[in-house]
Amino acid sequence: MADQQNENAESTPAPAPAESERRSAAPQSGSSAPAAEVLEPKERRRRSRAAKAAKVKARAARTPEERHEERIAERRGKAEVRRGVRVSTRAKARARAGSSEETAPRPRAPGVQKTRQGVVVSDRADKTITVRIDTARRHRRYDKIVRTSTTLHAHDERNDAHIGDTVTVREARPLSRTKRWRLIEVIERAK
Repeated sequence: MADQQNENAESTPAPAPAESERRSAAPQSGSSAPAAEVLEPKERRRRSRAAKAAKVKARAARTPEERHEERIAERRGKAEVRRGVRVSTRAKARARAGSSEETAPRPRAPGVQKTRQGVVVSDRADKTITVRIDTARRHRRYDKIVRTSTTLHAHDERNDAHIGDTVTVREARPLSRTKRWRLIEVIERAK
C-alpha cells in the first residue's frame, strides 16, 4: 500500500507556482542585477494604501509647532514660485512691447501732484466743476480694449469752465468732502 502511495505521488505533478512567484522568479534578459519584484495590481494597491496610512500616522504624531513650521515653509515655497512667475510674465510683456525702458513704471517723486485731463460734465455748483476722466487700456489676458471713466470734483475759483470744455486738473489737499482737485487750465472750449 505504501508502494502504491509512492507511485501515485511520483506520477502526480507538483502544483504550479503562483503567477506572482513565476514573474518574480523569471530572470530579466540582458541584466546582471537581481530582478525587481513584479506585483499583482491588488497587491500593489494594498501596499500603496499601507504606505499612505503609515505616512498619515507619522504626520499625526507631530506637534502643533512642527505642523506650523511645515506650513510656513510650504507657504514660502509657494510665494517663491509665484514671484518667479510674475517676474517672467513681466519680462515677456516688456519683450512683446519693445524696449524695457518705456514699459517700466516711472517712480513718482514725493510731493509731485498728479494731473489729469478730462471733460467737464457739470458746472452747476458754485466754484466747483465735475470732470469725467476717460481711460482706455488693453486687458492683460484677453487683449481687448477696456474703456472706463471716473468722475471727480475740482475747484474752479473763477467759474471759468463750462459743460463740454476739456480741462486739466491737478491733485490738491482736501477742499471739501468730495473735492480733492483744482482746475489748472481750460484746454479747449465747448462749441
